[in-house]
Amino acid sequence: MGAVVDVAAAVILRADGAFLLACRPVGKVFAGYWEFPGGKVESGEAPEHALARELHEELGIDVVDAAPWITRVYAYPHATVRLHFFRVTDWRGEPHSKEAQDIFWQRLDAPLAAPMLPANAPVLASLALPPTYAITNAAGLGIEAQLARIDLRLAAGLRLLQVREPELASAERSAFARAVVERAHRAGARVLINDDAAMAEATGADGVHYRAASLMALSARPSHALVAASCHDAAELAQAMRLELDFAVLGPVKATPSHPGARTLGWPGFAALARGASIPVYAIGGMRPEDQDAAHRHGAHGLAMIGASWR
Repeated sequence: MGAVVDVAAAVILRADGAFLLACRPVGKVFAGYWEFPGGKVESGEAPEHALARELHEELGIDVVDAAPWITRVYAYPHATVRLHFFRVTDWRGEPHSKEAQDIFWQRLDAPLAAPMLPANAPVLASLALPPTYAITNAAGLGIEAQLARIDLRLAAGLRLLQVREPELASAERSAFARAVVERAHRAGARVLINDDAAMAEATGADGVHYRAASLMALSARPSHALVAASCHDAAELAQAMRLELDFAVLGPVKATPSHPGARTLGWPGFAALARGASIPVYAIGGMRPEDQDAAHRHGAHGLAMIGASWR
C-alpha cells in the first residue's frame, strides 16, 4: 500500500433520520457515484477542520456540531484513502450544491441512491445501528418484570438488545432468550445472545455478543448475521476491528455495580481508544440516557446500558 490520502467525510443527519449524499461531478474519478460529502485533509490540517472547510466550500453550510464517528481505510485502484467519518447534527445554512454536484437526502428505509462509492457503502450498515444497546438483567429484576420492561421499551422504540443473564440456569436462560427474541422481532428489533452461539441459533436470535476472552480466542469473524464484542483496552478493540465485527462495546467508562472495583476509562480514556476505530463503539459502564451527548462528543456511536435501560 502506497501513501494514504486522508479524507474527512460528513454524515449530515436531519432530525427525521435522513442523511445527505452527494454525487461526484463530471471530471472527477468515479464521476456519477454517490458518496458522503467531504474532501481531502490538507497537510498539517486536523480532520475536523477539513470537514468544516469542505462543507462550507461544497454545500455552503457552517458546521455547528460534528462528532467523530468511525475511520475506514479503502484501497482504490488510483489511491488508498483513510476516511474520517463525522456525524454532523447541527449546522447553519441550507445545504446546496456549490460545485455542480447533485445532492440528495437519503433515508435508510428507502431505496439507496446508486451507484454508491465503494468505500462508503459498508458505512450504511454501521449507520443503521441504533443509539441505544440495552442489556437484560432478568436475574436482578425477575424474569416477568424484565419481559414487561422489554415490552415497554420496544413500544418506545428500542431496537437493539443483548440477552446476558449469566446467573440464570441454562434452560431458564434459553426460555427467557426465546421470549425476548419473539417480542423483539415483532417490534422490528434485533437481539444478540451473550457468548453462546448455540443458544443464538436455537432461539432465532440475530447474533452473538462475545466476551473479551472469547473475542481474543477468535481467529476469524463468526458467521452470525450480527457480531459484537466487549472490549476494555486497545488490544481487544484492535482484535474486534481486525475481525470486522459489526460493533464493539468499550468500558467501563464510569464505575458500575455490575463490575465493582474495575478500572474505569473515564471519557478521556474512552476517546483515546475509540478515536480512529473502524467499527462503531458503544460506551458502557455507569451510563445513563443523559450521557448520550457526551458519548457522541467522545467518539461513541451510542450507549450500552444494563440498569439504566430498564428504569
